[in-house]
Amino acid sequence: MIKRNVEDEEVRRTFYQAHGGALARMIITAPDLRGMDFLAHASLAPGREIEDHLDPYEEIYFVLQGRGSMRVGTEIQEVGPLDAVYLPAGVPHGLTNTGPEELTILVVAAPPIRDLIERGE
Repeated sequence: MIKRNVEDEEVRRTFYQAHGGALARMIITAPDLRGMDFLAHASLAPGREIEDHLDPYEEIYFVLQGRGSMRVGTEIQEVGPLDAVYLPAGVPHGLTNTGPEELTILVVAAPPIRDLIERGE
């Protein structure tokens, strides 16, 4: 079993600014996992954004608190607490905090296994 809290010292040491605006911590990462890349916790202050970017893995953003505007490809939708958004690998995506409070998300990332299998990789 691997159990970590976002306040654990080993998690706090991973603190970084992600894609221009989110303050993030890696909770569990690839060295501990077999089919996933990471689980991260990120927060955005009001008005801040995770800039549009591409990732080589698919992700799920799960909103814990706050409100925002999520961009995935050409789609834009408002998101709030308990919303989960799937982000396909290689598709540009970003998130802006549109609310008056901190926007907090969990990010789960994994390689697109089915795509790799279908290509024989």
